[in-house]
Amino acid sequence: MLKRLGVEDNDIEIADAIARFAQSELAPQAAIVDREEISTTRYVPQLAELGVMGMNLPERWGGIGASPAAIILSLVEIARACAATSSMIGAHYLATDSILIGGDDAQRDRFLPEAAAGVKLGAFALTESRAGSNPADMSTRATPEGDGYRIRGVKHFISNAHAADFIVVYAKTDPEAGARGISAFVVDRHAAGVEVAPPEKLMGIHGAPAHEVALDCFVPAANRLGPEGSGFRTAMKVLDNSRLDVAATSLGIAEAALAHAVDWARQRHVAGEPLARKQGLQWRFADMKTRLEAAWLLTLQAAARRAAGEPFTDAASMAKLYATEMAGFVTDAALQIHGGYGFTREMPLERLVRDARILRIYEGSSEIQRTVIARSLLA
Repeated sequence: MLKRLGVEDNDIEIADAIARFAQSELAPQAAIVDREEISTTRYVPQLAELGVMGMNLPERWGGIGASPAAIILSLVEIARACAATSSMIGAHYLATDSILIGGDDAQRDRFLPEAAAGVKLGAFALTESRAGSNPADMSTRATPEGDGYRIRGVKHFISNAHAADFIVVYAKTDPEAGARGISAFVVDRHAAGVEVAPPEKLMGIHGAPAHEVALDCFVPAANRLGPEGSGFRTAMKVLDNSRLDVAATSLGIAEAALAHAVDWARQRHVAGEPLARKQGLQWRFADMKTRLEAAWLLTLQAAARRAAGEPFTDAASMAKLYATEMAGFVTDAALQIHGGYGFTREMPLERLVRDARILRIYEGSSEIQRTVIARSLLA
């Protein structure tokens, strides 16, 4: 594995072990997972054994003490083999990061070790049909009831929801307070009043199904993460982390697409010579590689700021914006280089194009990332 700026030898050792698993176990099944829409949660036990399911957590709560750079490298290797698996892991991290950031030590002790061990799978429920890019518009309510709360509402596009053991749900405890009225709760997926709909019919990442989740359930006060009204701040910090995970998934998909395109250009002959000798395609490859390397640098720079304990919201947004847009460009260019063959399901390119498309939408669309970056610059 190439030694990159800010990456330590231990980071590479962790990622190399995961890369071997990804290429031997995930890559051979990726097309089948996509075609038959098989949930990648089936890999959770093996991923947990490698430390992946708790890679975002401190050792105190079952993690392996991995650095942000090691997380990036590892998710790149997983996404290079199967983007749906990377997406499933990212959804789990959204839930466990919510508890790590928003909860207290008692809650971390209750939920995180089993999540890191792969015994319990998490999901993250923030998005609603009319509150996607602006969570402050959410309509899900948490009202006091006995020694806890009654949560009522409907969440949309919730990854892992069907297979999850717990769902971190964001709901308004003070509807008049806007974003400051949002609180976070750990909800038992199997509690009475939690209904998970069949999976959405998605364009890509078929192995990471998303669901509508209807809630009319009781949650004990002990499952509220932090004080009332702290949920929005928690969610924004969680999304900073997640945007680096999405950038890493983008890098992995783009690395795979570029490798396929290079192999094709070397092997495919037109007019008696390999495509790789055509100057027009050489320039296209130069653009693909340059954008990919730029995305690597932005992502690792944001990871370095996270590791240093510095604010990294703007860096995470720049990494997510650039890496996801880059993945769209590289996968499309790789498919074009393959010509009509790239458009067939016999080749992996069409799957990579479909998988890459969601990256510019979830965890904050490209438009939202531009808004975040501009505000940080102009504030």
